[in-house]
Parts: sequence; structure tokens; C-alpha cells
Amino acid sequence: MKNWQETEAIMQRTRTVLAEGQAVALAIVTKIQGSTYRRPGAKLLIESDGAMLGNISGGCLEEDVRENGLAVIEADAPRHIHYDTSDLEDTVWGLGLGCNGKIDLQMVPLAPQRDLDWVEAACESLHGDQALVVRLDEAGRCRLLPRSESAEPWSGFEEVLEPPPTLLVLGAGDDARPLVQMAHQVGFRVIVADHRSGYLTERRFPLARQRVQVRADDDSNGLVLNERVLAVVKTHTLQHDLAWVKKLADTPVPYIGLLGPRDRRDEILNQVDPAAQSRLYGPIGLDIGGEGPELVALSIVSEALAVWHHRGGSHLRDRPGTIHERIGGNE
Repeated sequence: MKNWQETEAIMQRTRTVLAEGQAVALAIVTKIQGSTYRRPGAKLLIESDGAMLGNISGGCLEEDVRENGLAVIEADAPRHIHYDTSDLEDTVWGLGLGCNGKIDLQMVPLAPQRDLDWVEAACESLHGDQALVVRLDEAGRCRLLPRSESAEPWSGFEEVLEPPPTLLVLGAGDDARPLVQMAHQVGFRVIVADHRSGYLTERRFPLARQRVQVRADDDSNGLVLNERVLAVVKTHTLQHDLAWVKKLADTPVPYIGLLGPRDRRDEILNQVDPAAQSRLYGPIGLDIGGEGPELVALSIVSEALAVWHHRGGSHLRDRPGTIHERIGGNE
């Protein structure tokens, strides 16, 4: 989900720079071995003045990639780069890395007259809800297209991008502001809903994808409640919380987080279909021992991510296999 958000930000910036008549270079991680900070699909945009957007490592490779990117822009020719950080004695531009991994990058030059049209189309696609595919061919050309149009076999690098899930925040009080900000930062598309229009301002929630004035009993609100929506109920009013939980219980929403103590949760659970109770998480959040709006937000977002990825929210040191290995779950 984070790769989608990063790709969208990079494509939007690329469109702006190309429209201004300037070329850029796009670095994409195509292959990894061993331990690396980022996985295939991670991207870094390099502009002709040296400005960068995105990242492909923990900061140890970016400066070297910038220099290669400037050369790619100058030559208008793609370049493949291989880094081996698995040996403590190896160095990259004089600095020992020792990250215990190998990384392959493809660097793609993008020029205004040649690439602006497909980049503009990519930006429109990334604003939608359909799965997309990023493809690199052997000549170093890059394209982004709907997955539905990519059924033919492909011998080059391919990255499938699933649209991000939505975090629906029901209740726009002050404590929702750090929650919306943090959820956006980790890659959720965030919708804030409340029956009080004065709370739903762009100034309060500049990162929200939508701000919707609605009550739970309003069926004409346009809210989509499906299996790609995770909901946080936090209106701070028992009547409104109960109404939203009962409404969500009749939908496929996989996560219904409820703010408040256990006795309040039990009062609400007693009025909800038992078949839906396993999807209700209350008191909401992972047990990280913090208090205050920011730490509560961190706890909630962490739990929502764990549920989305079918993880238990346990310590990584106790996880079998590699930390990025998929064991079911969603991207």
C-alpha cells in the first residue's frame, strides 16, 4: 500500500517537472538478495537540479544514485546499477555499508516530449481504484497501465500495485487529527465522516481524501463500505457509536475499531449481531503503553495495519522467517 502512495507522489511530481520542460531520472529497485531496507518496486525520482523524491534504501545509497541519475538525464539513456552491501569490507563511494544485501536498480530517463502523455495518464490511474502494473522493458523504458490490460506474458520487470485500503474515521474531534495524519503517512486513503459540518474543514484535515457530513442512518451519503475499508468509530457519543457499529456490522468491513473502555464496548456488543463481533476491536489499538492523541493514533494505525496484513502485531524478533515474508494477508 505504501508503494502505491509513493508511486502516486512521484508520478505527480514527474508530471509537473516534465510539463515545465525539464527531464528527470526514475530509479526503480528491480531485484534484491539478502537483507535490504526496501523491496522491489521502491522508487527514487532525481531531477536535473539534484532534488530527489522517494527512497530506495535507508539513506546509504541515495547520494550515489543521485549522481547516476544526473548522468542518466544528461545522456538520456537508461542505466542498470548493482550494489552489493553484503560484505563489511565493501564500500560505496568510500563508505562501508554492511547491510548484508544486494540490490539491482534500473534507472530510466523521462523526457517531456517523449513521456509526458503516459505520465499524465498514470497520474489519473493512480487516483482511481483499479489495480495497476508498472513495467520495465529490456531497453529501460517504463510504463504504468491497468492490470486488466496486462494479461500478455512479460519478460522484463513487473510490479503489481493494488489500490490502498481506506481508513474511515467516524468522528472528527480533535483527537482524530493525528490519526488522519498518521494513517495517510503509512499509505491509507483516509475518509473523515461526522454529522457536524464545522469539524469537517480542510484546515483541520488537509490530508483526508474525503470529508463527509453524514449520520449513520443516512443511506444517501455515498460511503463505500466493503472489504477494503477499515473503520474507526470514535464519535465520543454512545448513541452515535452504537448506530455506526450496527451499520458497519451489516457490511463486509473487516475491521471495526471502537474507541472507549470495555464496559462501553460490551454495552454496544450486546446490541450487535454475534456473527459480526469478531470484527469489532475494542478497546481499539495495540497495547504499546502510551497515552495522549498521538500515541493513541499510533496504536490504532498499528492495529489496523496488523489486521489488514493478517498479522498479530507481535514482536518481529519472534517472527519465523524473514520479516517481509508474506504469510497470507494483503499487500
